Amino acid sequence: MFLTIRCTDRPGLVAAVTGFLAESNFTIVESHQHQDADDFFMRIVFKPVSAAIPSLPEVESSFGPIASRFDMTATFTDASRKPKILLMVSRFGHCLHDLLYRWRAGQLPVEIRAVVSNHEDMRSFTEWNGIPYHHLPVTPQTKPEQERALLKLVKENHIDLVVLARYMQILSPDLCAVLAGRCINIHHSFLPSFKGAKPYHQAHARGVKLIGATAHYVTTDLDEGPIIEQDTRRVSHSRTAEELTLIGQEVEASVLSRAVRWHVEQRVILNGSRTIVFD
Repeated sequence: MFLTIRCTDRPGLVAAVTGFLAESNFTIVESHQHQDADDFFMRIVFKPVSAAIPSLPEVESSFGPIASRFDMTATFTDASRKPKILLMVSRFGHCLHDLLYRWRAGQLPVEIRAVVSNHEDMRSFTEWNGIPYHHLPVTPQTKPEQERALLKLVKENHIDLVVLARYMQILSPDLCAVLAGRCINIHHSFLPSFKGAKPYHQAHARGVKLIGATAHYVTTDLDEGPIIEQDTRRVSHSRTAEELTLIGQEVEASVLSRAVRWHVEQRVILNGSRTIVFD
C-alpha cells in the first residue's frame, strides 16, 4: 500500500505515523519525507506482516484520529490496483510508442483504457496493441462538442489520469479545471523561445547547444503547470536539424514515461505551483 501525507510540520509526526503502521502489523518497505517551509510531506510504501490484513477502508478509518490530531491530508492507495489512463496524441507518435512499449513490457503499472486523437495517423498502431482508438477531430467551432465527447470517455472508463502524449491542441480552461491534478503534458524545453512549427529546426538555426523536455501538470497557463520531470541533452554544431529532432523526441519520450510512472506510483505531491517528487 501507499500512504502520502501533507500537513504542517510538528514534533512527533513521523513517530505517530510509523508507530501506527507497526501497531497495525505492517512493515515499511520505503519511506521518504520532505519539509518545505512549515509544510511537511511524506510518502510511505508498506505491506502486511501476516496474511490476515484489514481492508483499505478499515486502515483509513483506524488512521483517522492521527490524521485529525495533526490536521493532515492523508491518502491511502492500494498498490496492487493499476490506475486507468487515457492517452491523447496527434500526429507525432514517439511518446505514444514509448508508453505502449513500456506498458506491454510491464514497466508501466497502468491499465490503458483508450487512445484519443484528433487525427487518424496512430489508429493502426494503437489497435494492433489491442487498445480502443477514438478519433475526435476538432476545429474552433467544434471544440466544445469534442471536449464533451472526451469527458464522456473519461467518465465511462473511470479514468484516473489523462496523458497528452504530444497532443497538439490547447485544452479549454473548463477542461483544464475538470482534469486538474490528473492530466500530464510533455513539451520541448525551448518554449517559449521557439514557438510554432518545427521548433527543433528553429533551434538548429539559432545554434543551440542544449535541448531538452519538460513534463508537467496541465493548467490554464499554457505549458506552465507544476513541473514533474525534466531532462536535457548536449548537442553540437555538427548535428543537423533532423538529428536534433530525433534526439529531442527521445528525451520527450523518456521524460514523459518517468512522469507518468511517478504519478501512478504516488510519488508526486502537488504543492501550489510546484511539486514534491519522491523519485
